[in-house]
Amino acid sequence: MADEEVILQVKNLQTYFMVDEGIVKAVDGVSFDLHKGETLGIVGESGSGKSVTNLSIINLIPNPPGKIVGGEVLFRGKDLLKMPQDEIRQIRGNKISMIFQDPMTSLNPYLKVSTQMVETIMLHQKLDKKAAKEKAIEMLMLAGIPAPEKRIDQYPHQFSGGMRQRVMIAMGLSCNPEILIADEPTSALDVTIQAQILELMSDLTKRLGTAVILITHSLGVVAGTCDTICVMYAGRIVERGRTADIFENPRHPYTQGLIRSVPRIDKENAYRLYSIQGQPPNVIDLPDCCPFYPRCDRAMDICKKKYPVSVKAENGSAVSCWLYAEEH
Repeated sequence: MADEEVILQVKNLQTYFMVDEGIVKAVDGVSFDLHKGETLGIVGESGSGKSVTNLSIINLIPNPPGKIVGGEVLFRGKDLLKMPQDEIRQIRGNKISMIFQDPMTSLNPYLKVSTQMVETIMLHQKLDKKAAKEKAIEMLMLAGIPAPEKRIDQYPHQFSGGMRQRVMIAMGLSCNPEILIADEPTSALDVTIQAQILELMSDLTKRLGTAVILITHSLGVVAGTCDTICVMYAGRIVERGRTADIFENPRHPYTQGLIRSVPRIDKENAYRLYSIQGQPPNVIDLPDCCPFYPRCDRAMDICKKKYPVSVKAENGSAVSCWLYAEEH
């Protein structure tokens, strides 16, 4: 992927929420690159800032109480954060599309699937209503929905959970986007349907040449689908690198804990499943130190005083941890 063109650059992105209790630093200095055709996984516990990062990319942060206070999001060299709303609307849903976490609440229950899909295609692809509906039927067929010419005129409640997610994928890819952001697309589905949805997404995005940002808290999902991984904790990326490198040699104690927490089918089940001690930190007015130190069994005095610098390894991965900063 290093040889492919970089189509998205996120640089020091900061998104805060101003609430009565203080300032919630939901995203606090996130940086990463996305290459053409790459699948990038963003992993972390609930509340780590995964979804807010990607909502910030397409400028969907509700203001108030949220505000993007710093950073750049460069899509093919143009900063999305500085674009006027009418210009970014031409990119959102067209060049950059998003599949939201819950398809039942993302789809309008009062409108037929045809109405919701055709409207998007007509707006961005400049097709007439008939051609737009034909395109929508074609995408539903590619998404594996049987009898799409009939089902397109049904309402969301007439679809199962897996079928609604397929509709969302078809809708997200209907305008041939360059980037598809998938926010936990399999979280509400059973295991067999999860596998089908992930395989479908992988197949369609490779066929269309679409780059993917996959948000998830499941390491099993990213292991089989992603080229690179960013591990987030308390609004920051603590480790990033190629998927194989992260799984073979996780460096940050948090990443190590996540991987150890996954049940292994190649091990005897006589051992106790590992869990990371403690709870995620409150990110309201978080002090400038390593937020993971209360849960880390390798914490040092400096971890309590200052946030660690990012240290790059020979394989290109990077980790923010004082353990490696001192070695460096």
